Amino acid sequence: MACNVLSLAQAQVATPTAHATLPTVVVSGARMEQANDDLPLSADIVSEEGLRDQQSRNLRQALQDLPNTEVRSSPARLAVGAGSAAFARDGNMGIQIRGLGGNRVLMTVDGIRMPRSYVSRSAMFDREYLTLETFKRIELVRGPASAQYGGDGMAGVVNFVTHDPSDFLKAADGSSKTMGGRIATAWSEEDHSTSLTGTVAAQAGEQVQWMLTASGRQGHAMQTMGTDGAANSNRTKADPLDTNDQAVLGKLVWKPNGLQRHTFTVEHSRKKLDADLLSSRIATPSKPNDVVNEFTTSTIERNRLAWDGRFGLHTAWADHVRAIVSVQHAQSHRLGQSFLNSGVHRVRDNRYEEQTWQLGLQADKVLRHPSWSSRFVYGLDWVRNSISNLYTGQAPLAPEVFPLKRFPDTHETSAGLFVQNETVLGDWTITPGLRIDHFRIDVQNQDLYFPPAPQPAKDMSGTAVLPKLGLLYRATPEWSVFGQYATGYRAPEAGQVNDRFRAQALLPGVGMVDNYIIANPHLKPERSRGMELGVRGRMERLSVDVVGFYNRYSNLIEDARLIERTPLKQVFQTVNITRAKIYGFEVKGIYDWGHVGSNTDGRLRSSFSYGQTRGKDVTSNSPLNSVSPAQLSVGLRYDTPHWGVYANARHYAAKRDQDIDLVSIGNNKAGTTQFATPSATTLDVGMQWRPRSNVRLNLALNNLTNQKYWRWADVYGQAANSPTIDAYTQPGRNIKIALTADF
Repeated sequence: MACNVLSLAQAQVATPTAHATLPTVVVSGARMEQANDDLPLSADIVSEEGLRDQQSRNLRQALQDLPNTEVRSSPARLAVGAGSAAFARDGNMGIQIRGLGGNRVLMTVDGIRMPRSYVSRSAMFDREYLTLETFKRIELVRGPASAQYGGDGMAGVVNFVTHDPSDFLKAADGSSKTMGGRIATAWSEEDHSTSLTGTVAAQAGEQVQWMLTASGRQGHAMQTMGTDGAANSNRTKADPLDTNDQAVLGKLVWKPNGLQRHTFTVEHSRKKLDADLLSSRIATPSKPNDVVNEFTTSTIERNRLAWDGRFGLHTAWADHVRAIVSVQHAQSHRLGQSFLNSGVHRVRDNRYEEQTWQLGLQADKVLRHPSWSSRFVYGLDWVRNSISNLYTGQAPLAPEVFPLKRFPDTHETSAGLFVQNETVLGDWTITPGLRIDHFRIDVQNQDLYFPPAPQPAKDMSGTAVLPKLGLLYRATPEWSVFGQYATGYRAPEAGQVNDRFRAQALLPGVGMVDNYIIANPHLKPERSRGMELGVRGRMERLSVDVVGFYNRYSNLIEDARLIERTPLKQVFQTVNITRAKIYGFEVKGIYDWGHVGSNTDGRLRSSFSYGQTRGKDVTSNSPLNSVSPAQLSVGLRYDTPHWGVYANARHYAAKRDQDIDLVSIGNNKAGTTQFATPSATTLDVGMQWRPRSNVRLNLALNNLTNQKYWRWADVYGQAANSPTIDAYTQPGRNIKIALTADF
């Protein structure tokens, strides 16, 4: 029987029931709903209760207790006219899983691919086109998943699952309602933000349900523990910042009969940020290019229309068929204005845009025999992504002339055929899979790119055959052993193949220095081969998972590596790392202490997780900078029907100097070293009060000991002797409060 595998985030907010009563169901692990314990791989679920009770405001907070998982969240300190080399290593934007991140992690919403991040030396656009209030759970699958999902799944998959109307149309006694919904409001001290979310759902006859969710948040800068509030480059307090986030999610579910289900979804997400960049100003302007005033406005927006059709066929070739059609438009816009000591008004207007069509067709068939059963899942995926960028403004740095494009308008197309089988034979489950994936990068035109680029942009294409094999052995009713061999594959992106940049800067006593990013039309696709071996224990009170992994990579792509440096020139290029390896292990679990004390309705639980990863560039025998230090999380929670309290401790190991490759960082100056984060331990405490079954009040006190600490992913590229390193610290002691009411 499948037992409940709860992630640490779930364990901390579990309701007072036995922890092994219902199976945790994952969609992302096998492309269809399946109990987590039946998967021959490592996966976690962050439940709606986990997101709500810990009052997660962003991806970092939502995933903070999952082992070997990190989210980069740097402060908004980047000057309008400055290069962003410190941000550009390894596609290092967004979620990292087991030492790899950026676009190597496939992010989806209800199975629809999220836009990619784009990072160059002169601009960066991240991937957080989403609002957590619209999701009921987050599924995270670790390790290569290209055999199931194609490119972008080299490090893992994170699937965000939105609410359905039925989630709000169930009464407390289990009966159905014709109308229901939720209202939630929250306030957070760490960024002085307030949010309000409202949902209404209804049953419109026997065949139709609909739902509409609207959410808004207004806030300010995430606080640091810096103490210098000067309005210049010495500042370590957060720059003044205003944020405005909006999201709308609408769903219509039509069930014409018991064999069909059609879901029509419309989704809108928009985030706007206005910052007064005090930290980029020169304290005593003396040179013409010294910044006197500087401001920036950033907007990211995503709109999605989707149809998800499910059909029960029960034919010889398929029991069920699922079809998906989606169109999604995403755009990022960053407008920066600099006022220089010379009187020049510099404007940087940068845009990045994606429009994506996604088609999918998937079928499944189950074959049964008295001594075995076998399920086949097969189908095809097709994705067409139209990508564009535009850089304009005024007072560009010579020799560039606005408007221009860092890479030309491009179509990226991928198509894949896949098949996966799951055969249960006694105590064994065998899960082989195969995918044939083809990609193509088609440059649409050379306008605003060549010239002035020295060479025209290049097309690229390729095909990969991606096998996988998973095994699960149920040794006893309490213990199972699982393992997986999986392959990964990721094609280069248009911005990596054809990205270019050139700017001249005047350095006192040196003269004009040229900074270049040059295209690399000879980039090769990344490939990986990964092994994973784990054991699961499901005892009466203890659930535990132990997993070890070892991945080898060829042609790993590193963005904007410093390849040439002279006194008058620096040249960066996206390159392939010939060989690399990443290995490590994870431990996670829950212990249910049962009823404790005189209150027989109360229940006490402990949760724990630990993850450690090591990575190396085998060619140069250097460490991979994308790997974060180890983290230990321990939680304790006590719940009754009307209230609950919890405490979560997290220990972040120090980043060792020998685990840092200074050469590949590229923007380090002679005589300096990279800042290595020291170890730190934090403590969060909180409570939930339920005065009624449909009303919840949550209170959290985070970083109770007011610990001053940094996260490695945030300080990557910062010098050890930087006088402003405190600007990258995490928030000190802060309070969060939230009120939720269902109706």
